[in-house]
Parts: sequence; structure tokens; C-alpha cells
Amino acid sequence: MTDNSRRKFLRDLGGTAALLGAGSLAAFGKEQVHLLKPDTRISANDKIRIGCIGMGIMGFGDVETALKVPGVEFVAAADLYSGHLDKVKEVYGKDIFTTRDYRELLNRKDIDAVIVATPDHWHDTISIDAMEKGKAVYCEKPMVQQIEEGHKVIATQQRTKAVFQVGSQRVSSIALLEAKKRYEAGEIGQLNVVEARMDRHDALGAWQYSIPPDATPANIDFDTFLKDTAKVPFDPVRFFRWRNYKAYGTGIPGDLFVHLISGLHFITGSLGPERIYASGNLVQWKDGRDVPDVVVAIFDYPETKTHPAFQMTLRVNFADGGGGGEFTRFIGTEGVLELGWDDFKIKKHKLSQAPGYGGWDTWNTFPKSTQDAYVKQYNEKYPADQRKPAQRSENAYAAPQGYDSRKDHFINFFESMRTGKTVVEDATFGLRAAGPALVTNESYFSKKVIHWDAQKMRIV
Repeated sequence: MTDNSRRKFLRDLGGTAALLGAGSLAAFGKEQVHLLKPDTRISANDKIRIGCIGMGIMGFGDVETALKVPGVEFVAAADLYSGHLDKVKEVYGKDIFTTRDYRELLNRKDIDAVIVATPDHWHDTISIDAMEKGKAVYCEKPMVQQIEEGHKVIATQQRTKAVFQVGSQRVSSIALLEAKKRYEAGEIGQLNVVEARMDRHDALGAWQYSIPPDATPANIDFDTFLKDTAKVPFDPVRFFRWRNYKAYGTGIPGDLFVHLISGLHFITGSLGPERIYASGNLVQWKDGRDVPDVVVAIFDYPETKTHPAFQMTLRVNFADGGGGGEFTRFIGTEGVLELGWDDFKIKKHKLSQAPGYGGWDTWNTFPKSTQDAYVKQYNEKYPADQRKPAQRSENAYAAPQGYDSRKDHFINFFESMRTGKTVVEDATFGLRAAGPALVTNESYFSKKVIHWDAQKMRIV
């Protein structure tokens, strides 16, 4: 399902939701649509005060969503660009504490939790510093830029017992939870292959983000942004379009594959693949970036106690002339589960027990007398109930209009802070998703098959 068709699907669906109510069965064209019912539980017994480090696209989006949860207050923001901090005060008021130095934010005793929405190469350092200061951490995906950083984050969380949530919000979606239940119930039979793609065909989708006219060394702490990477002259393009560079981001795999991997691991319970091979190219966006705009990868998942071995193919194409689109298709022996974002379809195709004859078959090459003998023998061997044609059915499921899985992700995070409830995406889950994405980059640049130990989360 493409981005446009999925949005239309949910928009049209929302018109029926008000009439039918969540959880009921709606007739949508020729398709049966099941509206999923969100869990409305929210316990706001005390105030949680949050700060956000990194007030870019994800920072502003995360803060806006977090404040939809009762009992949450936004009190502080840190960013290396003064314009972002000015925007914070425009939106949330002049009393919000702002700083270029995230450590000032962490030193505040009145902050209970922080959102880490910086470029990828800062995730580990800030997350670890925050946990050491006793803060709960909501860290945007991918959790880390380097595999070893992930192990340090896990070790810090385990030692400090801090609440730590990775921000791949789709794992909190009611649609993903329902898809997991139906997968585990065997509705598509035995899983044999997974196809996933998340294509785009626009400049912003390809990370050509806007650069403000006042992007100067006076307004941007560029040296701090560089961290421990190579020292280069001030460059606002690197600062605002950091995803285009290996030094600061994680390319297509870290930005987008990680969503696809997270969804797969949540539904199947898989720990990760054992072999990864990736290829790709820089096709359209030759703007100085040093990462590809087309990546295709093959993941080999091993046999486990819960599922047989299967393959997963992942693709992101930033030069998609078809206009983009996304899905993850779980293809089994008896059907297909096609996952959107907050919606999915199950297309079942149960084969006839009898093999059939005719059509594209050697039966057509037999003499007439032999064909007659074959049919007589066939009917005696296979009873009528086994000769029924393949049975096909299709059902669609979707969250109601206005549903926000990122809000549910934050609800889970804040509930964990208040009650000790387990987060849905802890640091270990985060590295199990980020690790294969980072290995994809390793395979792409080395042009080699990479073996991955999913249990130990290390390259073999």
C-alpha cells in the first residue's frame, strides 16, 4: 500500500469509524475492514517534567506528542542552533529553559526524563550521561551509530536501572499488536519470506532539509556538533542535512530499515538475522552526500524454536519514480500479512488438498484414453472435499482516524516511569534492531556478506 493510498484508506475509514465505533466490522467497498480499538488507559498520578535535547524535526514532534499524555510538562530544551531555541520559546513560552549545552539540562534536579533527538552520532553519549544523572531516557532511533556504543548503553541502563525507551514508535501501534496476535495464531501458515520497502520520491524525503538564512558560526556551535569526527570548516549543509554523511548519521539503514526491522522482530519474536548482504547506489541525490540513496539488502534469519528459517529483503529507493510507498509483507504457506503503519491486511490462500490436473500440466499431453483413466483414478484417490479449489479470503484492519502510535509509545514510557511497567522497546531491543541496520552499512561499503551473532549482538 503506497503512502497516498494508505492515507486515503485511513481517511475514508475514519468517516465510518464515527458511525460504527472502534472494534466493529465495517463494509469498505468490497473489503471487510476491522477497526481496532485503542487502549485508553493513562495513569497520571503525578507530574513528569521533561527536557528535550535536539530540537529538530524529531525533537519538536516528540515534545508535541509527549505533551498529549496527561501529567507531562515540558520545561527545558537544548540545541546547538540558536534558532531552534528561539522557536521553542515561540511555541512553548518564554519560561522554557534553553541552552546550547545539554549538560546544563541534565544538571537540573527538576527534570525527570529527557528526549534525545540529536544526530545519531550523539545518541550514545547523551543517553549514557542522562542515565548517570538519574534521568529516564527516550532515545530516538537508531539507538546508536556504532555497535559497541549499543553495548555501553545497555550496560549503563542495566547498572543504573534507568527507564530507557527507543523511539521506533510503530512497536507500540495497536495494529502491530493485532498483527502479532494473528501471526502467532498461524493465520498465514509457516513464514517463509518477508519483503519490506519504504520508498520516497521527494527532496525532503531524501533529506534535503531547509537551511535557515541565519546559519552562521555565531548561531551554531559547529565544533560541538562534530564531536569526535574529523574536524572540518563550518558547513551548515552538514549541520542541517547530517543524515547525508557517514560521520554523523547511519544512512538509509539507520533511518528507515530500522523501522522495518523493529516491526519484524516485534511480530515474530526474532532476535535478528545471521547473514546480511547489501548493495545499492547513489542514483539521483548527488548533492555531496557520501551515503547511497538506493539500498537493497537480504537478511537470512535462522531457524529457532518459534519459527523456521526465512529470508527478508529490504529496500529503500529515494529515486522512486512511482511516487514512493511502504509496506512489510510476511509471506507464509497459507497467506500474506501486509503491514502498513497503523493498518494491515491478511490475504489468505489455502491450497486444495488435491494437486489438480489440466491447465499448465503434463495431463494435457496424454492421449484421450489415458486422460480418462487418469481422471477415474484421481477421483477415486481424492474425495470431493479434497478437490475443492484454492480458498481465498482477505481482511483489512486499521486504527481509527486520528490514532497516534507515537503517543502510545510515550504512554508506555511514562507508565514505566510511574509504575515500573516494562517498556516495549528497551536498550537490548534497540540494539537488536539497530545492529542489523548498521551491519547493512558495513556490508554495503565493504561489498561483503557479513555474519551477525544475533544473540551476542556482534559481528562474527
